[in-house]
Amino acid sequence: MSSFHTLLEVAFADTQGSSAFSLDRARPYDGQPHTDAGERGKTLVEGLTMRDVKDCFVRGFLAASDLLVSELPVTDDLYGIDLNKIDPVAALQNTMCEVEKMMGIYPNVPQLKKDDSQPEGGEA
Repeated sequence: MSSFHTLLEVAFADTQGSSAFSLDRARPYDGQPHTDAGERGKTLVEGLTMRDVKDCFVRGFLAASDLLVSELPVTDDLYGIDLNKIDPVAALQNTMCEVEKMMGIYPNVPQLKKDDSQPEGGEA
C-alpha cells in the first residue's frame, strides 16, 4: 500500500470514522460529532412513517440538485435530476436534515460555545 493511500485512509477515518470503510450496523459512532457518523448519528428516528422517510429522501436529493423549488415537491420531480451532477453525500446529508426537521429536532447538534482562547472573528 502506498503512503498516499495510507494518508488518504487516515484522512477519511478522521472525518468519517468507521463509516468510511463499512456500512456494518455494529460499527462505532466515531466520526465527527455533528455528522451521522458521530454522536448525531445515534439519534433514533421516531414518529415518522416510511412515507415520511421517503418524502425526506425526495427533498434531500432535490435540494442537492437545486431542483427543490417548491414547498410541496412530488416524487416524480426526482426524474429531473442528472445523478452525474450531484454530490451523493450532500443528498444523504440533506435527507438526514429533512428527517430531523420532520421529527422537530433540527438542527440536532449541541449549541456552539465560544472558546475564550479563540480570537474575535474566529481567525487562528
